[in-house]
Amino acid sequence: MRKLFSSRAVVTIIISCIVIVGLIAGSNWWAKRTNQPPFIQRFGNDLAGGVSRVISVPTTAIGRTANSIGNLLDTFEENQALKSKIDEFAQDKVRLQTVEEENASLKKQLKLEATLTDYKTVSAVTISRSPSTWQSQLVINKGLNSGLKKGMPVLAGAGIIGRISEVNTTNSKVALISDTSEDANRFAITIKGENGNVNGIVTNFNREKNQLIMGQVTSDNKIKSGDLVETSGLGGVIPSGLYVGKVASVSKDDYGLSKRINIEPAADLGNITTVVVAVSEIGAQ
Repeated sequence: MRKLFSSRAVVTIIISCIVIVGLIAGSNWWAKRTNQPPFIQRFGNDLAGGVSRVISVPTTAIGRTANSIGNLLDTFEENQALKSKIDEFAQDKVRLQTVEEENASLKKQLKLEATLTDYKTVSAVTISRSPSTWQSQLVINKGLNSGLKKGMPVLAGAGIIGRISEVNTTNSKVALISDTSEDANRFAITIKGENGNVNGIVTNFNREKNQLIMGQVTSDNKIKSGDLVETSGLGGVIPSGLYVGKVASVSKDDYGLSKRINIEPAADLGNITTVVVAVSEIGAQ
């Protein structure tokens, strides 16, 4: 029977195994001595790292290309959306110009008096409000230098709070609508009722309920809670159309001959930090 392995082949295999075992043992000994991975392990790691780097180059390039394409598509979509909004703004501007022209034309046809939309406004800040005159007046940080004049209406929040009573160079006093003194300047208001408007003036202020009082109303027009109240413009000092508040309740006066209407002010009269003054008609010099 023929031998499977010659003696030379057996010797070669044995020597190879001894060399491999020796390399492994030597690599482990060297690794322990130098605190580094064994040679074979380092060789395998280096080989795997090289393969990973070779594979990562095209993969990274493909990923960057895909991200660039995605960003380009997103930018295109955003550009289209912005163009659409610009077109909408242009349409809104045209509509606004048309509405302004129609409004001016209707005012001219109806011979309407000046309203707040015909007035320039000046913003101001409350700089002084004394506890002794809390309900009657406050001081703002704008005056003659800003074009303010006595009698100009002053608004805060949603509605009117009073009018300028004294003007200095850099500040002004504001007489509040809650002023209950005898010499307080009253202003004309109108209530938008179901059966027509009811005109009158603010005659007093209820401090307990924090409500304006419109007294001596003899009109038969129906007035109910929630009806809107605004300035009527009668007297020519305060323009018409300035929001005052809403009707809170309706009752008879002490003699039962006329109505007394309590009005909830639109503005918070107890917390006035910033105001707006209606200065003059736009275009009027």
